[in-house]
Amino acid sequence: MISPATFDFLTELNANNNREWFQANKSRHDSARGNVLEFAGKLIENLSKFDLSISSDIDPGNCIMRIYRDVRFSNDKTPYKTNFGLGFSEFGKNFKVAGYYLHIHPEHSFLAGGSWLPESDILKSIRQEIDYNGNDFHQIIDDKSFKGYFGEPDSQYTLKTPPKGYSYDHPDIEYLKLKSFTFSHPLNKLELSSSSAVKQISDGFILLSPFIAFLRNAVS
Repeated sequence: MISPATFDFLTELNANNNREWFQANKSRHDSARGNVLEFAGKLIENLSKFDLSISSDIDPGNCIMRIYRDVRFSNDKTPYKTNFGLGFSEFGKNFKVAGYYLHIHPEHSFLAGGSWLPESDILKSIRQEIDYNGNDFHQIIDDKSFKGYFGEPDSQYTLKTPPKGYSYDHPDIEYLKLKSFTFSHPLNKLELSSSSAVKQISDGFILLSPFIAFLRNAVS
């Protein structure tokens, strides 16, 4: 489970997002990171059982994202993220096509998966796969269990007009206009702190796995 101490650290970091406080509390960060890495190891074990592209030997350290923010192009100059992020794929967090994601935050945790702002060639291939194999796509995203858990795809990044080569009256135009192909499900602190946390998240990832496979197949 994710320890309450991990959430306490993130909460206090949010209120004291500066280098002086972080350095004074570095041991707490290291302990929280260790807790998250142990949790990630358990998830990797489970993921490897149903997604054969993911090895049980992947180092959890290759799945955790840096807590240091890149502030070069941001108006927010606070130096640290106030969450732990975990990405899971054949290559750990560094996947180009599709993978799984876990966001650990005291108030806004969630699990997700898919292809986030893929490169233009990958984006083109995914749109083409939806166009050519719409029935397979809908069999996945319209499945009762999938729909009940994830709802609609994330739509933060969407074109205002149809992408080149597709018309307004295409039956899947709202999906083809997406620039990211991801689904997410919110989690709360109690769920992540529960003894069944690994199973709950693994079950969510199992639901996502056919969608992940569809995206990967688009570029295979």
